[in-house]
Amino acid sequence: MIYDVVVVGGGPCGSTAAEDLARAGKKVALIDRAGRIKPCGGAIPPRLIQDFDIPDDQLVAKINTARMISPTQRHVDIPIEDGFVGMVDREHFDEFLRARAARSGADRHTGTFLRVERDEAGTRVVYRDKESREEVTLDTKLIIGADGARSGVARAEIPGGQEIPYVIAYHEIIEAPGKVGTYDPARCDVIYDGAISPDFYGWVFPHGKSASVGMGTGVDGVDLKKATADLRAASGLTDCDTIRREGAPIPLKPLDRWDNGRDVVVAGDAAGVVAPSSGEGIFYAMACGRAAATAAQATLSSGRAKDLKLARKMFLKKHGTVFKVLQSMQDAYYRSDERRERFVSLCHDVDVQKLTFEAYMNKELVKARPLAHLKIAVKNIAHITRLVPATTT
Repeated sequence: MIYDVVVVGGGPCGSTAAEDLARAGKKVALIDRAGRIKPCGGAIPPRLIQDFDIPDDQLVAKINTARMISPTQRHVDIPIEDGFVGMVDREHFDEFLRARAARSGADRHTGTFLRVERDEAGTRVVYRDKESREEVTLDTKLIIGADGARSGVARAEIPGGQEIPYVIAYHEIIEAPGKVGTYDPARCDVIYDGAISPDFYGWVFPHGKSASVGMGTGVDGVDLKKATADLRAASGLTDCDTIRREGAPIPLKPLDRWDNGRDVVVAGDAAGVVAPSSGEGIFYAMACGRAAATAAQATLSSGRAKDLKLARKMFLKKHGTVFKVLQSMQDAYYRSDERRERFVSLCHDVDVQKLTFEAYMNKELVKARPLAHLKIAVKNIAHITRLVPATTT
């Protein structure tokens, strides 16, 4: 068989791409390494649930409040009005997406990507089968690399694919009690404290019967396990049993190029698609997988390799401005504890809360209230230039 597309990587991005292509009638293979679970807080907004038809039984919790915590332990609780943020456990959510892609017609293969081969006969993806440990070859017209921040496909095939910057994320999935200490099973806590992460943040996210407690950093020498232990202690979760521990790189910036000009396009973490500041990845991974599938279909239809560029063009047209705004916020407020303190102060503002969560829930910048945007801009400048004290609410 010659596949139309081989998708390497079966996370939310790759599974979405494979499902979309299979539903469009394409011959698709999906290669995934079994047993790998990405460290992730697991939050998904209503826009994702709607756009990608996620059933309610995949949600292990529904969150109605987000708490921002400053280096001095001041906090602000932001209610999620007229809705909720869904929480998923990646161990089960990712498998649900892979199985759904298979039901749509994608062929599943379990193993580790090795290389791409080409000759006069065409293009082949070679992987090592998990069970037999033998090399397996799949003939294909196109390849979508959705195999993570250290993507083997990107390193081998995409200019700049070896140089993508990233932070390391680490978390522990623990057996969570009901309300205990400061832990609330209906609230996500985001901790902006240099003692936990000098350049990013820590989190305590409920998952129903379990919880994700973790942090991320790009600074060498930070003890991720100690920082996570400190987070557990601060929330009263030290004595909870640990179910599993996971760590992985999280990319910081989209690659300048996503295709090789021939037969490969990368997507998701492999393309560097994680939102700055928030580190949100699931929605953007799935949106990116959909864009890659669309570009692949266009290329198969036209026979023009340049149509693979549509993936990056489509994604950044929809989400590029949001990424720029979030990167500016990260650059402004994550550089020191004094700035983090000011960021939490800014979050007390009702307009900030409303616009932030409207944008998060719907994945679009809110343009309907220009006076609110102006007010926020003025407050931003006041905090960054220290015209107001950090404790001002």
